Amino acid sequence: MRITVFGAAGNVGSRVVTEALGRGHEVTAVVRREARFPELPAAAHARTGDAADPRDVARLAAGQDVVVTATRPAQGSEGDLLTTTEGLLTGLSGTGVRLLVVGGAGSLTVPGTGGTTVADAPDFPPSWRPIALACNAQLAACRAATEVDWTYLSPPALLEPGTRTGRYRLGTDELIVDAKGESAVSMEDLAVALLDEAENPRHRRTRFTVGY
Repeated sequence: MRITVFGAAGNVGSRVVTEALGRGHEVTAVVRREARFPELPAAAHARTGDAADPRDVARLAAGQDVVVTATRPAQGSEGDLLTTTEGLLTGLSGTGVRLLVVGGAGSLTVPGTGGTTVADAPDFPPSWRPIALACNAQLAACRAATEVDWTYLSPPALLEPGTRTGRYRLGTDELIVDAKGESAVSMEDLAVALLDEAENPRHRRTRFTVGY
């Protein structure tokens, strides 16, 4: 497949690029500044572009099978996430190119709480609320898009660099927790799950989540 990754030098995006290249896909790795090109694998096609600009999105998605967005705004600019998502949806509208969005966990429901979301749980850190609300708006924008073949991946509560095990469990709208009540997956295995979905679509125009 031909895959374009926005946010290709970020924590998650870089792992998506690595996973896709390891599977033999042709990857266009997009960053906002050429100064970040040295951070990208030599096997990827390094390009500059702004995911918030529909013209850039259309240009970098031309001839591709899948576009992945793994961008994250800086603290204090969380509202930019919706602007970026709208740019992607506009740029891909009617093209037939599939959009895979690495989103947030805040809108997932917590098991055993009767439907309380992660973001509304009593122990949710207040400092995380702005990005959680931005991710909720991002998901809503995807759900409202009728001309884009999108999929939204919500991570578990804990997403950190780690080891690629190749294993994970799938869910839909409820946070995945293990026997100890913990919700986690490595960034490497999140990339595995995302590429598995790209290669074998199971969640078209819907949200899914992963965890151990």
